[in-house]
Amino acid sequence: MNKLISLTFLAAALAACTQPGEASAPAANGAAAPQPKADAPKAKAADAPAAQAKAAQAKVGQPAPDFTLPDLDGKPVKLADHKGKTIVLEWFNPGCPFVQLAHRKGGLKDVPAQHTRNGVVWLAINSGAPGKQGTTREENVKAKGEFGMTYPVLIDEKGDVGRAYGAQRTPHMVVIDPQGTVVYAGAIDSTRGGEPEPGEPVTNYVDAALTELAAGKAISTKETEAFGCTVKY
Repeated sequence: MNKLISLTFLAAALAACTQPGEASAPAANGAAAPQPKADAPKAKAADAPAAQAKAAQAKVGQPAPDFTLPDLDGKPVKLADHKGKTIVLEWFNPGCPFVQLAHRKGGLKDVPAQHTRNGVVWLAINSGAPGKQGTTREENVKAKGEFGMTYPVLIDEKGDVGRAYGAQRTPHMVVIDPQGTVVYAGAIDSTRGGEPEPGEPVTNYVDAALTELAAGKAISTKETEAFGCTVKY
């Protein structure tokens, strides 16, 4: 029954977050855990936009592209102003069911608060174009309050920052170390965007990367495939 419910959620979520002409999110919960992108199948011709975004994305092990974006009050937030701190970027769309699930009871419910208390800078970015799903100020303000997000939601309506980081899904996560290097990119966790089965072990990749970084350890998982709605460029 739980698996049926999970698959039903996935089907409904895909319908809700996919607009005409867009590719749907990756496979449903219950498939193998996300693998490093180097092991992923080659993109098909229909996936050309995603392949181009992937080719352009900021690479793990390389400097994070700087940017300045306005928050929901119009105040500019510059990535470089947080130099010397660990930073998490979270691609956000309040209308995406995968984002909603992650914030209500998934990998984004408590992890941001735990790490921001320890000095981590957490920034949500909405790269949707005006008029697309989840892009109005009202929607973002409402979701920010509902989800208890104490960190900024930044507006990237031209999509330049999303493309620079190769963000293809919401949520898509990037961890940047205090030296300004991208050390993790991909999914929040191993649930593939759905709900885990009872007793199913779940690895929160972002939480693990931040914990390892704080302890001065090497990041054990540096890159995975993000799951969720397509970014509404």
